[in-house]
Amino acid sequence: MRSPRGLLAISGYLAGRHAPAASVSTTGHHSLFFARAIQILAQPEPVRLQELSAPDSGILELRLERPEVKNAINWDVMRRLRSAIEKIQADAAAKVVLVASSVPGAFCAGADLKERKLMGSSEVGEYARSLRSTFSSFEALPIPTIAVIEGAALGGGLELALSCDLRICGGNAELGLPETGLAIIPGAGGTQRLPRIVGRSRAKELIFTGRRCDAAEAVMMGVICLGSVIQSPVPGPLGIRMAKKAINQGMEVADMSSALAVEGECYEQLLHTQDRLEALAAFAEERKPVYTGK
Repeated sequence: MRSPRGLLAISGYLAGRHAPAASVSTTGHHSLFFARAIQILAQPEPVRLQELSAPDSGILELRLERPEVKNAINWDVMRRLRSAIEKIQADAAAKVVLVASSVPGAFCAGADLKERKLMGSSEVGEYARSLRSTFSSFEALPIPTIAVIEGAALGGGLELALSCDLRICGGNAELGLPETGLAIIPGAGGTQRLPRIVGRSRAKELIFTGRRCDAAEAVMMGVICLGSVIQSPVPGPLGIRMAKKAINQGMEVADMSSALAVEGECYEQLLHTQDRLEALAAFAEERKPVYTGK
């Protein structure tokens, strides 16, 4: 898979001209109103979902674009993330979701602490529960999800990345869960997903200290995959879906026999698909398979 195409951030404002009060006319009012409307329309949407064009059709790109606060997650961003997840769930043609940022040097700075200061304790609890549920819904998507991290992924930003199946990053990536320094804990899945990826002891060290790690250390710990891992031969989309289901559900059961039963159920669902027959035909004819997801 090639690197996701960058989206040009739409930002900036048009400066309105203010004439002296005595000379303001109806036309002037219209001009100022028009300029203000253009300003509003020109502001970037904090969450964007788009499908890449051929030959990358089927790849959805979910982009964060809140440059003034390094993509910090407020209530509005959370609601937009939920809306994007619902659209992905309804898109039968979707094969992969890339989560990325349009803000240089920042994947996501975590919760919007300026908004947080205005919340009461009950509203903070509601926010945490809603964000936890949002990331769980994202994690439950049946197709592969990949976080493309450039710059800082902190707090809720790292928790968003941890809810993805894979994470890749640039050399400037900086990852951390600093919540204990704010007298709280990671509340959107960090205390549960991180130990499942890096192990209990290392996760405790990272969360207790709140320290940040760079790209090299993140790769060493297994949080980040090398970029080459997503460059693979043409995979069957149904096979990928069932592999994700088998891994996720199998890891949640208590014993190996139950886990193997989950694998068997997922395998059975692929036996009568057109894609499986196409794979065999392509192998026999020494050509690349053309999968339809059926």
